[in-house]
Amino acid sequence: MATKDNLVLKDDPSVRPLGQRIQGAVMAISLAIGFGLGIGAIQTPDGLKRLNATLDFQAFMQGRTAAAMNYALAHNLPVDGFFRAAGGVFRWRLFHSGGPQVWAGDNDWLYLIDELRPFEHADANMAARADTLAKVAAKLKAQGIDLVVAVLPDKARLEPEFQTGPRSKQADARLPAWLDLLRKRGLKVVDVNATFAAQPDRAALWWRTDTHWSQLGSALAAKTIAANVTAKIDRSHVFKTTADAAETDGPGDLLRLMSLDKIPDGLPIKLRPMIDRQHLEHTAEVKSAADAGGLLDDGPKVEVTLVGSSYSVNANFAGHLQEELKAPVLNVAEAGGGFAKAAQKYFNGPTFKESKPSLVVWEIPERVVGQPLVDDDKLLTEWAGK
Repeated sequence: MATKDNLVLKDDPSVRPLGQRIQGAVMAISLAIGFGLGIGAIQTPDGLKRLNATLDFQAFMQGRTAAAMNYALAHNLPVDGFFRAAGGVFRWRLFHSGGPQVWAGDNDWLYLIDELRPFEHADANMAARADTLAKVAAKLKAQGIDLVVAVLPDKARLEPEFQTGPRSKQADARLPAWLDLLRKRGLKVVDVNATFAAQPDRAALWWRTDTHWSQLGSALAAKTIAANVTAKIDRSHVFKTTADAAETDGPGDLLRLMSLDKIPDGLPIKLRPMIDRQHLEHTAEVKSAADAGGLLDDGPKVEVTLVGSSYSVNANFAGHLQEELKAPVLNVAEAGGGFAKAAQKYFNGPTFKESKPSLVVWEIPERVVGQPLVDDDKLLTEWAGK
């Protein structure tokens, strides 16, 4: 009969099996790492701001303190970016996939999937937006203001060689249909596609890893648009564009959508499409006919306003447009603004009410015109109808 001294006491840590001890150690380390990451998430500026606003008894009892901590843990974990980047690398290396928003083509060319896919009720949405543009043009004309609509082609339309992905019939037909709608309504339209398509090296007009035109493309677009402007504006200003001596990374917004923007190039194993490189350009006013000896004061009225999308924010497009028009340009375009956001904010805002321009250049990417109508479309239509 076994005595007490002969029994193995299962709760004695010193005699637990090795596997159990390793498992316990891993769990303890994991808990410690998790605790440390959680503290790191809460101590980020955003996490502290949210938490500090709830550090009272009432907020604690209402659950707002716990909610602030949950938000910080969900959005500010230090390893969140790492895991997203690791997923992006795995997806691209193993499946040559750019994820839900990006089509990964050949030779490191990336395309926004919105340029390839169809949208529901696209024809009706395009017609509604064309009607709104016609109303805007009429309202501006009544105030002595010219409107020039510059229609920009999709990257996938102009540079399909490396795309390899399925482009919908609706996407193929979108640009000619949109141009036809605008011309039938008597609008002044500049078809940038016609100029771009005639270039021998169309690939140079776009970034490989960004959805926007390159600086060369934006300069060519600005020249095309300026050549079609007939509005009477003061063209006595002189602008000069210079480029940085140092070469830097291009914008690479499609790499960001793939969660690969933080992955470095030049590693032994290629983990992402190689980002474009650029000599960043800047445009500044040099002189005018009225002041040929030096810089101008800030006195002259700005007669040209540029509204539009991220294309007008990127690649020094507004600067190139100033250089080609020989006139200062007020740039109110917004990244992510789609069709109407920048326009409705400008026309409904104080700047337009207090200082009317002589010319509005409205840059519109073809990919946005068939997308679902949003509140900004409604607000712009309401303004045009007043």
